[in-house]
Amino acid sequence: MPEFEGLITFQLAPENVPRGLKLVAGLTGFADSGSAVTQFTEYILDTMDSEVVAVFDNDALLDYRARRPTIYFDQDHLSGFEPPKLALHMVRDELHRPFLFLSGYEPDFRWESFSKTVVDIIDLFEVVSTTWVHAIPMPVPHTRPLGVTVSGNRAELIESMSVWRPHTQVPANAMHLVEYRLQETHHDVAGFVLLIPHYLADTEFPVAALSALESIASATGILFPTDRLRGEGRDFLAKIDEQVDNNGELSKLVRTLEERYDSYMKDNGLRSPLIDSDGALPSADEIAAELEEFLAHRRRSEE
Repeated sequence: MPEFEGLITFQLAPENVPRGLKLVAGLTGFADSGSAVTQFTEYILDTMDSEVVAVFDNDALLDYRARRPTIYFDQDHLSGFEPPKLALHMVRDELHRPFLFLSGYEPDFRWESFSKTVVDIIDLFEVVSTTWVHAIPMPVPHTRPLGVTVSGNRAELIESMSVWRPHTQVPANAMHLVEYRLQETHHDVAGFVLLIPHYLADTEFPVAALSALESIASATGILFPTDRLRGEGRDFLAKIDEQVDNNGELSKLVRTLEERYDSYMKDNGLRSPLIDSDGALPSADEIAAELEEFLAHRRRSEE
């Protein structure tokens, strides 16, 4: 068995993990617009049967000062310490079929060692495919289906699902490096970038988590429970629509985004759904300012 760079501790004996499973991953850190990955991972672990296979070493991978763990103060003594967790789980879907699930924080250190460890895990368990998600803010309207950009080597997913295929440089995250290493080995890998309305990037947007689940399901055939998220998404969008309908300037800005989105989806020659003909971006500040009062009210109502 590989040494795994000393980065993980198995909590389930490797021989008890079935071979030939699919690996799903979602790490929080650099970008998590709409709290898509946070909600996605919490929803899976809250609603589906799971057990921990292995835990990664925080002391090797985590910058505690950048992401300080929580410690509990009980009147006159410390009663509990909860550090972040980066772990590999075995989860069972709605048909009780197992899959592997890598979730937690994005490592701050030792990316190459982390990537090698993930590749070694894939080799050890003879994983048949790896699929992961993250989310970025984009000037797109909430009134249209969330789009995704697909990377990796699964051409059928790219052709059928990727709505934006830029030639650009982007800041990498740790799963980008894992994907890059897996491509070198010709392992089936796909990464989904969810394109979240930029004026909702700082909210907990249930539709984003639902889109993450649907993207993974399309790539893997894994069956997820989604009823709760669908209901939460409908309620959230209804409240956003009410705010938009009651504000003329905000309505105008959303209509502008809709027009650009619709024009792009008709393949009329726009370079992307994110820019207009003169290259100008709609202002996130304009839309965010209009929604600030609504979102503040929503947070207060949930307290």
